[in-house]
Amino acid sequence: MDIQKFYSSIRGKRVAFCGIGGSNLPLIKIFARRGAAVTARDRRTEEKLGETAGELKELGVTLKLGEGYLENLDEDIIFRTPGMKYYLPELNAARERGAAVTSEMEVFFDLCPCKIFAVTGSDGKTTTTTILSEMLKAAGKTVHLGGNIGNPLLPEIESIHPDDVAVVELSSFQLISMRRSPDVAVVTNVTPNHLDMHKDMQEYIDAKKNILLHQNAFGRAVLNADYEITAGFAKDVRGDRLMFSRKGRCARGAWLNDQNEIILSLNGRDIPVMSASEIRIPGGHNIENYLAAVCALWGTVGTDVMVQTARAFSGVEHRNEFVRELDGVKYYNDSIGTTPSRTANGTLKLFDRKIILIAGGYDKKIPFDSFGPAVADSVKTLVLMGATADKIERSVKAAPNYREGGPKIVRVRSLEEAVQACRAEAVPGDIVSLSPACASFDMFPNYETRGEEFKKLVERL
Repeated sequence: MDIQKFYSSIRGKRVAFCGIGGSNLPLIKIFARRGAAVTARDRRTEEKLGETAGELKELGVTLKLGEGYLENLDEDIIFRTPGMKYYLPELNAARERGAAVTSEMEVFFDLCPCKIFAVTGSDGKTTTTTILSEMLKAAGKTVHLGGNIGNPLLPEIESIHPDDVAVVELSSFQLISMRRSPDVAVVTNVTPNHLDMHKDMQEYIDAKKNILLHQNAFGRAVLNADYEITAGFAKDVRGDRLMFSRKGRCARGAWLNDQNEIILSLNGRDIPVMSASEIRIPGGHNIENYLAAVCALWGTVGTDVMVQTARAFSGVEHRNEFVRELDGVKYYNDSIGTTPSRTANGTLKLFDRKIILIAGGYDKKIPFDSFGPAVADSVKTLVLMGATADKIERSVKAAPNYREGGPKIVRVRSLEEAVQACRAEAVPGDIVSLSPACASFDMFPNYETRGEEFKKLVERL
């Protein structure tokens, strides 16, 4: 169906949007302007919605708000927000009576006129999606980037042309109800995640598998051979199957050899693509993201563009994003490190040397017990700020592997002081990272603002 026929088909239909915000808000406005009888439902009160509530009322949208927002869910078409459980009793009842229960991304897949590349996984999907987008743009393609990465694509559908490319990140919540798959499907890995939202691990795995189950013989599936679950998806692939591995050779796909080179093996040929040392963003997991991208884009993007992107791309903003090198010292912004586990399992495992770490911030009452030993292992100088500074210092000094001065602990009162302290402590060859292991709310409205401020301060050094 083309987009105009679709919009004609909804005229006069009763349409509910469950959740006002994210991918649904722009659609609510479009559907209302296109003549649908729209009800917007949300757990938040009118007061909490603020100006949005008034704006929607002006468009003639009916609001059903508060705790009972899903009561009498009797509309013809129901859009659920991705974060809403698929098997809610109210949604099950709506499906039973014949209502169309769908989502922004499902309708986008039905109507999209161009080739779709999609990425899912427990880790690495945002970075891999962004790498695909950067490579395709560098190859001269008009790219529409969206999905779970933050930008709803259905509102843009009228401006998408057949020769363009859509690159989408898909969460398990989006995939659970999908009955179409992309032209090229990438699964970075699958490990236990979101089990608060899925009834069990199997439901989570099945949701992820939906990214490739509905492909035809002309589709391509790209799978991580190093994880048992993703390797197990291989038997369900109907089209072209490319595997990728950091641990061993792939007969058909991309792998890392003993010389740290990314090799693509196809039809008995080994094709060198790039040295992993050309990848600007650090960490073995990012090598995996490039292995996946090489498989996904082989035949669409040349190796010259792949190498150019690897050398230039400094990472998704605020995720171990390279900021600059000054006097032989490299500075990284990992402001998204808002929990002890994210910093310990991310930044502290990335580098081949002990680093200078800026940590501390708002106290979310998360324990730092296991954070202390991770810091003692991987940090040479710890610069502490914010409400959690005392807690973090105690956890480090209580760690069995802590030795006096290892790490050196410096206390500061602001991010500006922290950056100055790092400059004073660092010698050529050092790595400085802002990865606070805490939320930002004691000093900043969100982690993005904190990361932006850090980058400005580093650029001013």
